[in-house]
Amino acid sequence: MNLNYKSFTLGVEEEYMVLDPATYELKSHQQKIVQEGQKVIKDKVKAEMHQAVVEVGTDICADVDEAYLDVATLRKTIGGIADSLGFAMGASGTHPFSHWESQLITEHVRYNEIVNELQEAARSNLIFGLHVHVGMENREMANHIANSTRYFLPHVFALSTNSPFWEGRKTGYKSFRTKVFDKFPRTGIPDAFDSIEAYDNYVKLLIKTNCIDNAKKIWWDLRVHPFFNTVEFRVCDIPLTVDETITIAALFQAICARIYMLRSKNLNFIQYSRALLNENKWRASRYGVDGYLIDFGKEEEVNTRALIYELLDFLDPVLDHLGSRHRIAYVHKMLENGTGADRQLAIFEESKNLTDVAKYIQQQYLAGI
Repeated sequence: MNLNYKSFTLGVEEEYMVLDPATYELKSHQQKIVQEGQKVIKDKVKAEMHQAVVEVGTDICADVDEAYLDVATLRKTIGGIADSLGFAMGASGTHPFSHWESQLITEHVRYNEIVNELQEAARSNLIFGLHVHVGMENREMANHIANSTRYFLPHVFALSTNSPFWEGRKTGYKSFRTKVFDKFPRTGIPDAFDSIEAYDNYVKLLIKTNCIDNAKKIWWDLRVHPFFNTVEFRVCDIPLTVDETITIAALFQAICARIYMLRSKNLNFIQYSRALLNENKWRASRYGVDGYLIDFGKEEEVNTRALIYELLDFLDPVLDHLGSRHRIAYVHKMLENGTGADRQLAIFEESKNLTDVAKYIQQQYLAGI
């Protein structure tokens, strides 16, 4: 069977924080950055529910190098526009000390609806994520791959953890962002669906019974996208740097390709229940790469770093097909330097000052570009 790895295109969405360059607090930009950005990069930049957030999305990228260029350009473009308007930008899952109560909500029908329905849960949802879309040849394959890749979500999420602070407090979590988002309905790691029809019927039932008006209100950690032929990975905190973002995108792409390769040999990965997978997700949010995840095959706790190295071995057969070996190699650097959360905590330990942490987040935004 001749495998087509060309279908595994990439799309990356990042959510950035808008900062006051004098105090490093979150600052409403009243959509000025978005308006100016749209003159240059059209619909690749858009407003988010809170006015201190700017969301960007790449084009459909053929491979990780194209994705890198696109994300680097977006960060640079938005950074330059922000600078010219008297703002600064940063990328972290949560802001270290700004409070959501003082942040303005964007005037928009969709956001008004969400706030009206979800109330405090929506207003307090001042968090910043990374979404990675991996292209699929068809929706049946997308469903199969989504079912099987659920297992690896905690491993990659652990690497992305980048939100140790919330409203001026050290939370004890490496990713507190996920704890904030858990207040929303239809979040977390989803169940497996027996078929794409079963998934579509689930969506139709929710629409019919007025639970949701469209499938975009399903906010799981990964989903078969309602409108595109992609599997969308939504579990990760936004990383500090573009290198980390692209490494995570490369990991998700490689995981999809590896499951596809197994499928071509009539093999599959064991399906574990949502209840078990969520144990690992919780551990990843609490300890990042420095804890233990459960190896359900062995039924024992295993060092998270060891499991990440195991994951790299598992992915090895597809890396040359995808042209992503050099990007995946950066995982070693991430494990060596610590995740964004580890680095933020190190700054705080040194200075005991959260403004220094926010300043560091801002400095890292364009690092390496």
